[in-house]
Amino acid sequence: MILYPNAKINLGLNVLRKRSDGYHDIETLFYPVPECCDILELVPADSFRMHVYNADIAGENLCEKAWRLMNGHFGIPPVEIHLYKKIPMGAGLGGGSSDAAFTLAGLNALFGLNLPKEALAALAAQLGSDCAFFIYNRPMMARGRGEILAPLAFSLEGRTLRLYPQEVFVSTREAYAGITPRVPQLRIESVVRRPVEEWKDLLVNDFEESVFARHPELAAAKQALYDEGALYAAMSGSGSALYAIF
Repeated sequence: MILYPNAKINLGLNVLRKRSDGYHDIETLFYPVPECCDILELVPADSFRMHVYNADIAGENLCEKAWRLMNGHFGIPPVEIHLYKKIPMGAGLGGGSSDAAFTLAGLNALFGLNLPKEALAALAAQLGSDCAFFIYNRPMMARGRGEILAPLAFSLEGRTLRLYPQEVFVSTREAYAGITPRVPQLRIESVVRRPVEEWKDLLVNDFEESVFARHPELAAAKQALYDEGALYAAMSGSGSALYAIF
């Protein structure tokens, strides 16, 4: 079975408050980007094996964690997983989370478990805050840690979306360290209902302020996109990839 785990972008990202469990409550619109994807192959095998190509991933891969989670719950047989990485890592594009979610969905289909998406999303949420989104893989508002999802009728059809991976690596821990949580006056749902031409000063990624202060080259790259004629440009997630809508 061959699957194509896709990237996502964040249209707006508000860090609302720090929680008692150490996490933060956020608000963001997850939007899938099918044109940017990894390649994932699941093959029944005598013992579990994981192969990663085009990337150096230290420790246990999220795909392996996904198989162990499904094996623990449902006793599925071992598989051999081949993962070819094309989505940039540490870029805020959700590649690892997508790989994990697609592994869950693929195992569900491969072994005929017939789990509904709601059950798969609950399992995915155990692997990472934005993993559940990739089970549904459609525009969704995300709240809580990113695992509380609600569909949103929204599309960028008729616009051109381009991704701009950067060579800068931004850790999520580093990004959160510079955040001052706040509740914005305008919520993301209301902003994205406006014409894209009005988003520039209204649709905000709260991570940009602190990340751009540490990495001014990212701020310069974003401004260059506006200079090229982008209607809207922003950093995705905690960075460092940028995207632009033309």
